[in-house]
Amino acid sequence: MEYSPEFKTNHKTAYLAEEYERLVREYEDAVGAAAGDAELLALADEDKTRIEARQGEILGEIEQILDKDKEEETLPKAVVLELRAGAGGDEASLFASELRDMYIKYAEGKRWQARRIDDLTIEFAGTAAYEALRYETGVHRVQRVPLTEKNGRIHTSTASVAVLPIRTKPKFEINMADIEMEFSRSGGAGGQNVNKVESAVRLIHKPTGIDVRSTSERSQLNNRLKALELLSAKLETIYEEEEAKKHADLRSGQIGTGDRSEKIRTYNFPQDRVTDHRLKESWHNLPKIMLGGIDPIIEALQTAAASGGVGAADSDD
Repeated sequence: MEYSPEFKTNHKTAYLAEEYERLVREYEDAVGAAAGDAELLALADEDKTRIEARQGEILGEIEQILDKDKEEETLPKAVVLELRAGAGGDEASLFASELRDMYIKYAEGKRWQARRIDDLTIEFAGTAAYEALRYETGVHRVQRVPLTEKNGRIHTSTASVAVLPIRTKPKFEINMADIEMEFSRSGGAGGQNVNKVESAVRLIHKPTGIDVRSTSERSQLNNRLKALELLSAKLETIYEEEEAKKHADLRSGQIGTGDRSEKIRTYNFPQDRVTDHRLKESWHNLPKIMLGGIDPIIEALQTAAASGGVGAADSDD
């Protein structure tokens, strides 16, 4: 790595850059002071070896700092969980809401900041949140007797979860000419501002037909920025899903495909059991799990991912 004056503009490397330039001046001053004196020039040359060695160390430290900055820029600063009701009518909608609440309670236990972007779309701040929740993408299935069921029959319903990484520097640059924008009044609680101002924003990406909505911010501008973040994350996720499907023969040792259409987990209430089909492992005490007690499942998935020893989910369990 070569020295650049731009290192002084980064607050993380400025002090190192100043030390590098001080050493340059130190050598120049020593040569100037020698004024042609052979003995003093020899001492200056000895200093040059020491100075160059230290400058090399400084450049190495700067390179490490810049590499870490680049790595942090690629890591998600937050994660958005988008839940949708699947098969099962009202019971599926109820289950999607329960999953949302489960993740919020889990986040509260971790002291993560959680914010609703829309009714079934939640953002959790921090890289740790993404690392914990990244394997939740897929179809979650519930088996239980609905409250409205008079004959005691077990119903099966589903809800899908999409995990969307929000990055400091999005991988996808969106052409605003491809965006159709709609504004409306936010629903729910929020005071007079919610009822009188069209602050809710819906963006439609015309090339793909993907739409996103943000209602959590008070201003239209902030909802627009949040919706753009979410749209970029969706486009990135879809691209990665397509890439995973192209390389489906390489799935061995992976935790599924990351595809939201893949059934990953079953919540069986009559048997008080949650089964993750990728791990082929079950946990009991469903009431605790639905109250956010999913740490054992999350940790098992992270361990399996680190070891590379987990295959795709079974489709008929």
